Amino acid sequence: MQNHVALITGAPSVGKTTVIKKVAEALKSLGYQVGGMTTEEKREGGMRIGFQILDLKAQERGWLARVNQPTGPRIGKYIVNLNDLENIGTEAIQNAIQTADVIVIDEIGLMELSSQAFEQAVLLALDSGKPVLATIHHKATNAMIRNIKTRPDAEVFEVTMENRNTVHNLIIEKITKILSRQPKC
Repeated sequence: MQNHVALITGAPSVGKTTVIKKVAEALKSLGYQVGGMTTEEKREGGMRIGFQILDLKAQERGWLARVNQPTGPRIGKYIVNLNDLENIGTEAIQNAIQTADVIVIDEIGLMELSSQAFEQAVLLALDSGKPVLATIHHKATNAMIRNIKTRPDAEVFEVTMENRNTVHNLIIEKITKILSRQPKC
């Protein structure tokens, strides 16, 4: 089975999650099962207070990290909520490996990689033989991120202000070509 890893990268707030959501919705509309997790920033009074995590299938939501999180690893001004990351994000990836045609992981970054369980789920997804659609930290700041970006089955798509409204079409085309050669779940 041919594996394909589509990695979406780019500067903060350029629209990586928007691209991943457009691709996921398009694939769903074509009848493919899409599972995994996405993240989104949360703001209060115009200030970013953290990031939430969402299981795409179960629609369960929790906190990935926030400024007032009581415990967990600190990444910048945010404290990672390992409980929600592992019980929602990691489980969503594990479930997608078993039941989805396409595995979505938004994002493979420093916050998420503070969990060994998440890291292991990512590695299992990448080696699952299924297409993986992931956002990945734009700077290769640690060995795992560098290794993922240089996998022979990985293709990196950089989202810019100029292509952020069109790059999803290229990614959809590439993933649907791969999926058309594989049986549906």
